[in-house]
Amino acid sequence: MREFRKIGVWQTAFLGDAVLTLPLLRALNLAFPDAGLHFFVRGGLEGLFAAQEGLASVTGFYKRGAQKGLGAAWSFGRELAGRGFDLWISPHASLRSAVVSFATGAPVRIGYRSPLYNRMAYTHTVDRRFRDFEEVERLLRLLRPLDLEPEPSTFPWPELTLPAEAETRAGELLGGLRRPLLGLHPGSTWPTKQWPVEYFAEVAGRAALAGAGVAVFAGPGEEADAARVVELSGAAGNVVDLAGQPNLPALAACIRRLDAYLTNDSGPMHLAWVQRVPTLALFGPTVRSLGFFPRGDTARVLEVDGLDCRPCGLHGPRKCPRGHHDCMRLLRPEQVWEHLAPMLGLQAQPAP
Repeated sequence: MREFRKIGVWQTAFLGDAVLTLPLLRALNLAFPDAGLHFFVRGGLEGLFAAQEGLASVTGFYKRGAQKGLGAAWSFGRELAGRGFDLWISPHASLRSAVVSFATGAPVRIGYRSPLYNRMAYTHTVDRRFRDFEEVERLLRLLRPLDLEPEPSTFPWPELTLPAEAETRAGELLGGLRRPLLGLHPGSTWPTKQWPVEYFAEVAGRAALAGAGVAVFAGPGEEADAARVVELSGAAGNVVDLAGQPNLPALAACIRRLDAYLTNDSGPMHLAWVQRVPTLALFGPTVRSLGFFPRGDTARVLEVDGLDCRPCGLHGPRKCPRGHHDCMRLLRPEQVWEHLAPMLGLQAQPAP
């Protein structure tokens, strides 16, 4: 097998996609321990992976900002060409990513066979076989041209290494809350992925009544949802709004300290399962079989069976195409609490 000195992995999709790439990075570390491994992520995510074991560097690509457009992608790729990458792997299948990959001039460049332009951008391509594999397995298939496809069932669990300052901040934010500690994330980039805010509030109230502390997290633009959960819960003293207070690495450290986490199908969901936090994920427009679900024995997905409109997209549209949003509305708070309470070591209580 050929040896490599400098390896680039390009994954500039969403937060969850970057987390799901950790097993691929781990496999490369094991196969080429003497190589420098460099991770390229969506701008704004680099702080999350800044302390990640096995990475020589983490670089953010601001495709929605200063580096927008194919011209910027080409320029960035040509800049990378001078850094001597001899292996380049890209799980991201956009035209922009193909342009960057081609421009690096790395002698070995691996990507997925589809779309068609990838066959011109990469020296080796792999059939993604989306319907046949889960996302981690699809990513590991990119190692096939190197004769390195690990068996996922025996592959070491990916570890997320966080900066010390993130752990310190998490202790400051959560130190005064009672145990067991439940985390809630009511937001999502995609509106149809959101379980109703009033449902989250009812679960928060039930958890507080049963003796748990509750921390409500929210990303940019989701602050109003977090405040509404606290307000409607009827237990503001034990349901705490932490919207906007932890940055991304500190959010991951906060999640690590939880006893259970209730979330939509969102990026922070992946911060939970990868750290073995008991996770209950609510899937509506998306389905587990798409392969982006929370993995491991501590995670569970709840979804409504029998709806012929599911899934309605890889991410979920902005609005329900049929106008009813039954995929989320029919997941009732009492049903969710019945599954969540044992994760916290509590008995399911009647509604407050």
